[in-house]
Amino acid sequence: MAVLVTGGAGYIGSNMVLALHDRGERVIVLDDLSTGLRDLLLPEVPFVQGDIGDDSLLDQIFTTHAIDTVIHFAARIVVPDSVTDPLGYYLNNTVKAHRLISACVRHGVGHFIFSSTAAVYGESASQAVHEASDLKPISPYGTSKLMVEWMLRDTAAAHGIKALALRYFNVAGADPQGRSGQSGHNATHLIKVAVEAALGLRPHMTLFGADYPTRDGTCIRDYVHVSDLIAAHLCGLDYLKQSPKGFSVYNCAYGRGASVLEVIDSVKRISGVDFSVLQAGRRAGDPASIIADGQALRRDLGWQPCHDSLDEMVRHALMWERKRSNLQPYSHQS
Repeated sequence: MAVLVTGGAGYIGSNMVLALHDRGERVIVLDDLSTGLRDLLLPEVPFVQGDIGDDSLLDQIFTTHAIDTVIHFAARIVVPDSVTDPLGYYLNNTVKAHRLISACVRHGVGHFIFSSTAAVYGESASQAVHEASDLKPISPYGTSKLMVEWMLRDTAAAHGIKALALRYFNVAGADPQGRSGQSGHNATHLIKVAVEAALGLRPHMTLFGADYPTRDGTCIRDYVHVSDLIAAHLCGLDYLKQSPKGFSVYNCAYGRGASVLEVIDSVKRISGVDFSVLQAGRRAGDPASIIADGQALRRDLGWQPCHDSLDEMVRHALMWERKRSNLQPYSHQS
């Protein structure tokens, strides 16, 4: 039996493929390469370029490779873009996920891990959101992901598939061995943008909003190292194979937040570069603060993070960006 990783040529997906390969799993990658990069994947890993919404292609993959598990990353993820293009996000993130889940039912797939998001919570009134907190997304991106969670919950109840949704908070860093990291163009992830500014790959970075009701006026996020996030998926895979439960959902984060200014300070301090930061207004769809209560993941799945330091995430991001870019000048505005 094999594991299908959708979006496996992307940032998180490629790290997932490496981890599965490292522990001897048979893994197949499906990616349309709209944002992913083929060269992030090991040459020995079977790769299919295509769309998760292509029913005939899915049937071919499931039949040819005897897929037993799907780990689903393929999605559009830029919150402000979802506000201006909601229908595009519902098509890519929700409608196409429906087709993927339907293919799983047709082919008797037993296990499904879904890449969800903290954006399902929206603006939370509590200090730290937990899995039972109110779900009130404030962007089409968050809503598109929540709808997939609902589909998986109901499909698990109706068809016996075991499914797990991991609600990511802000993912950062890179593979500590330097094999993969954030590589997409026109980055919006804060740490990557700041690292590019520090390395001279962009002339400056932009700080969106300094008037939020937070300790320094900038947004606060709970960051999680990509390697710890991948470890949570491996724990989740083992959990699904043993659990009698049909559908579960877990926050994936450390339970503490860093502000935008604190992230910028870390990048400046570790890189030794005082790069230019321009201020702009708030972006649509950005809540002031999202911090997780992540205890359930530790308790139920046995997750033990190993890289839970903002400075370590920044160091690994700097290492990867230096390797990836060869310090070529950045040609786009931030």
